[in-house]
Amino acid sequence: MPNLLLTDSCVRSCPYCFAKKHMNDAKLDSYLSWGNLIYTADFLEASGEKNISLLGGEPTLHPQFTEFVLYLYERGFNVNIFTSGVTGEKTFDNIARYLSFLDPAHLSFVCNINDPENTPYAESKSIEKFLAVMSQFTQLGFNIYRPDASLDFLFPTIQKFGLKPALRLGLAHPIPGAKNAHIGIKNFDAVARLLVSNIPQFERYKLFPTLDCGFPYCIFSNEEIGRLFGALPPEGLKFACGAAIDIGIDLSVWSCFPLSTLKRKSLFDFQFLHEIVDYYESFHRSVRIESGGVFDECDLCRYREKGLCSGGCLGHILKEIMIEPPVRTPELLL
Repeated sequence: MPNLLLTDSCVRSCPYCFAKKHMNDAKLDSYLSWGNLIYTADFLEASGEKNISLLGGEPTLHPQFTEFVLYLYERGFNVNIFTSGVTGEKTFDNIARYLSFLDPAHLSFVCNINDPENTPYAESKSIEKFLAVMSQFTQLGFNIYRPDASLDFLFPTIQKFGLKPALRLGLAHPIPGAKNAHIGIKNFDAVARLLVSNIPQFERYKLFPTLDCGFPYCIFSNEEIGRLFGALPPEGLKFACGAAIDIGIDLSVWSCFPLSTLKRKSLFDFQFLHEIVDYYESFHRSVRIESGGVFDECDLCRYREKGLCSGGCLGHILKEIMIEPPVRTPELLL
């Protein structure tokens, strides 16, 4: 599913933000135009793609956020929106008035929240207001950027607001060429233990977590995978990291935010979505052939050979490539 940015502005300044480098390099208060929205919708429709995610920054900061969502919805797209849940009064009123009565089969939200102990009171109240109104459309998302993180607050929040029985967990990755808080390779096992320690909570609330890309398969045992994800390993679940196509407000294109400064192209360089996917998948393959995975053991891993795991996030691999002596072909990163 391609991701379309509505704005580069955000209401937060999260230390782990994977879009930090992109937003720092972009103009403030810049928004996707109607023309670029329509061109993108036409491009995706011609490609046979009817799924789209809207993000930013904070997408609800776009002054025509509600109109954009309704336009895509009426064109038959399945629209998924990544938000912090922090919205202004006018935008919230429009969401409640025009979006809360749509079909949840074709409109969904992922509300990425932070630990309430580190969240300002006003922000918490805005999030709660959003969750109360949009509960049937919304699942929670949480980005893990510290190995000592706690998931305890997530479960009662899902129950309190009657949210979708799913929890999207992200692993904060490094941004090659920039600095951000992230989980180092040496702490992957600590994150796995964090998830495993919460198995009783997942079972009690009848939840299955979904993982964003970059979690290595081998940090869990097959038994733990079965209990966490309800899958029968090794065939039932993949920890593969593919090209997540991001489209900027100026219709620039890149492969996921941690890699947003590498191999950047324009949507106008392609005729169909599969061409973009093929272009970035080829880039991913070239890096993984050159450097393998995040662990030395990735080279001989049977899960990687079967395509069940990609060997961890490319952000870790490329970060090392960028600081090592220039012994590799320049074309790898250009």
